[in-house]
Amino acid sequence: MHLTDINKLIDFAIEQEHEAFAFYKAASEKVSNPGVKQLFLELAEDEHGHANLLEIYRENKELGKIFKTAVIDYKISEIHEMPTLSLTMIPSEAIAIAMKKEQQAAELYAAFAANATTSEVKEALENLMNMELGHKHKLENAFVDIGYPEVF
Repeated sequence: MHLTDINKLIDFAIEQEHEAFAFYKAASEKVSNPGVKQLFLELAEDEHGHANLLEIYRENKELGKIFKTAVIDYKISEIHEMPTLSLTMIPSEAIAIAMKKEQQAAELYAAFAANATTSEVKEALENLMNMELGHKHKLENAFVDIGYPEVF
């Protein structure tokens, strides 16, 4: 993707948010743990909301400022492998999948931002990265709060 067209970038981001929504909806249907199911449903709604915000942003670039957030990154997902999504997965595996997907999305936007050709595109990409890091943070908090996989 050539990183000079902000509208193409926003279209790409909207597509990514729709894919994330579909993933979290599907994942919520595959887990039996009620807490993890609820977390995935909340993340699906977040992704749906992000897609809606991005559609508004496409029309009014001033709304880009709402994406700025300060996020603490525990880097927990970086030390765990991504398991395969299945009907038999345990809660720690479900959360590990979601953490990895958010990590990958944040890394993608960070790489795009590093190669952005305009400050407008770079700022939009960094804002998208922060949205994904926000989800990663939420998942890592859930992972830590539950007490690591040994507790499950």
